[in-house]
Amino acid sequence: MAQRRKKAKSRKFKISQLPTQLQHINLNAAGIDIGSERHLVAVPEGRDNVSVREFGTFTADLEALADWLKKCGVTSVAMESTGVYWIPVFEVLERRGFEVKLVDARHVKNVSGRKSDVLDCQWLQQLHTYGLLAGAFRPPDEVCVLRSYLRQKEMLTQAASMHIQHMQKALQQMNLLLHNVVSDITGVTGMKIIKAILAGERDPKVLARNRHGLCKNSPSTIAKSLIGNYREEHLFALRQAVELYEMYQAKIADCEQAIIKQLEKQPNVSDDEPPAADKETQARSRIRADVDVQDLLYKKTGIDLFAIPGLAADTLLTLASEVGFDMTPWKTEKHFASWLGLCPGTRRSGGKVLNSKTKRNPNRATQAFRIAASSLSRSKTALGAFFRRVKMRTGGPQAVTATAHKIARIYYAMLTKRTSYIELGQQAYEQRYQQRRINSLKNQAKFLGFQLVPCAT
Repeated sequence: MAQRRKKAKSRKFKISQLPTQLQHINLNAAGIDIGSERHLVAVPEGRDNVSVREFGTFTADLEALADWLKKCGVTSVAMESTGVYWIPVFEVLERRGFEVKLVDARHVKNVSGRKSDVLDCQWLQQLHTYGLLAGAFRPPDEVCVLRSYLRQKEMLTQAASMHIQHMQKALQQMNLLLHNVVSDITGVTGMKIIKAILAGERDPKVLARNRHGLCKNSPSTIAKSLIGNYREEHLFALRQAVELYEMYQAKIADCEQAIIKQLEKQPNVSDDEPPAADKETQARSRIRADVDVQDLLYKKTGIDLFAIPGLAADTLLTLASEVGFDMTPWKTEKHFASWLGLCPGTRRSGGKVLNSKTKRNPNRATQAFRIAASSLSRSKTALGAFFRRVKMRTGGPQAVTATAHKIARIYYAMLTKRTSYIELGQQAYEQRYQQRRINSLKNQAKFLGFQLVPCAT
């Protein structure tokens, strides 16, 4: 009898509750498998006669989907980020008061060998019930509006660049080598010459008079490049390319006006004027129509983000539309760098580092920080010196990633702590780096039983 009681006690001891991470956290959770023509929705068992229903993609169907979720007592919904098909569903459910989580499809892969739309939505619902899904970052609605304007501008810029190539092709076919004597055929000199050609001017010397005073090549060199075969079909293609390019430039200007209006709608943090900027900063802080973005962003943030080397008006507007000015979604600057994909990888096994490469990330904010880092290759700043030091040691791509990581951490710290960035300069950075190396050598010599003595000069 005593042995039986001991066994019973041991059996009771072995029975334990589920771990916290495997308990039902979201009891009123639903999962939606997003599609282009239909959406499959799974709710907890017993909430209705069927736990999985199919809905169409029309607005009336989405409203019926939200009504059914309300009827089933659902309060939180998880869905995959499938193309752009999730956006109408997300907006309808969010407007109806549901907590909506947008999850990465790579993080919710179903069990291998069992793949169907019904199983996908049920798997989403099950994972969300246990609280195993992390929602993707989605900024507030006013930032999403700004993001739409910026992405529309990006699309128009790409389309305009295609017509620049058409202009270059037409000029090349006529053997007008304008791109060899001017850095940009859409600049002041290039467009004046092209407009004169389309107006009927054929004399190279007269065309060369349109040269801007800052152009490096002389009028005689420009005149030599404008001797060619002015065929009518190529002039026709050139004229259409110029007209389309100018049309896209007008649409880009409209986008920029909409961007500025949307930024002005956001509340002001400070009414003070930004610090006095030098000529380089003034050039970086202006966009089309001579809009001072530095003054505008200073009123919205209370800090001068243009003090960070490499960040220009277009880059900061992209960051404002992708991440906004509120850094609370990321606990620390390390979380922010990890979300951007700028921190080293952590693939380790058996105590060995298998791979430390950064993960691929098509995030536009990441691309903006990388562009800012690339522009510092010849900068006489501390960040420029850091870029060149890393490039000499590991190579160009690694230097871009490391510098972009440093700029992102500075950006995060300025917005969270409301502090200013103080530029030390290239010389101060190199002195600090040299002192760190000397201290390291002294420690190594001391560890080996030697003493480091400077050479007499």
